[in-house]
Amino acid sequence: MIKKLQSTIQTNRPAIAAIVILLLVWELICVTGLVPGYMLPSPTDVLKAFAGDATILWQNALVTLQEAIYGLLFGILLGFIIAVLMDMFDVLYKALYPILVISQTIPAVAIAPLLVLWFGYEMKPKIILVVISSFFPLTVGLLQGFRSVDEDSINMLKTMGAGQLKIFRYIKLPSSLPQFFSGLRIAAAYSVVGAVISEWLGGFSGLGVYMTRVKKAYAFDKMFAVIILISLVSLLLMLVIEILEKTAMPYLRITQEE
Repeated sequence: MIKKLQSTIQTNRPAIAAIVILLLVWELICVTGLVPGYMLPSPTDVLKAFAGDATILWQNALVTLQEAIYGLLFGILLGFIIAVLMDMFDVLYKALYPILVISQTIPAVAIAPLLVLWFGYEMKPKIILVVISSFFPLTVGLLQGFRSVDEDSINMLKTMGAGQLKIFRYIKLPSSLPQFFSGLRIAAAYSVVGAVISEWLGGFSGLGVYMTRVKKAYAFDKMFAVIILISLVSLLLMLVIEILEKTAMPYLRITQEE
């Protein structure tokens, strides 16, 4: 375990060094007064604000994380169903793909007020917005995976008497996993952002609601603390996805170790 941790630190040393340098420069700018403290709080002030409101922040973070996870799960289900249908029926592919692309040109900020108006201030409109934000990269990733399968492998299974279900199970689904997890990483980032944006426009709890309150109080140190916590929540989801990816595709871990 210790060796693995040391190896991780060794691999990520440039990124860690860059973050440390960025924080030092940020602190130096604030200490020297190049930027007024009310406009840009120092990392020290942000850390104090984080520690002072830690309980409230984590309570709101759990709400946002819950909305993001629920929306992401429904997004995975919706993306999977759409991708399978579009792969099976070429007419659906030609009909739905332009609509999927157009749906992503509509800003989430424009959709959120309508969802709040239709479904109220509870968790439902937040989850719906997360689904809308996250299902597209999942659908496209799965669809590309399904359509990038080697035709010779499919023909071989057909000669052995395999039907569409077995071809999907043994060829298409395993082949699409790398693209699926790539899309899932993007969708995970979108899910947290979508949840926060929906909370800006109405709600009773969550990081977006907390951010709106501290913004009205001009507590910019607390706003920066929320931004950092949003990043931590996104990184947490990324870590879970990485674990799931290594579990679903153990051969990747073997290849990396070699």
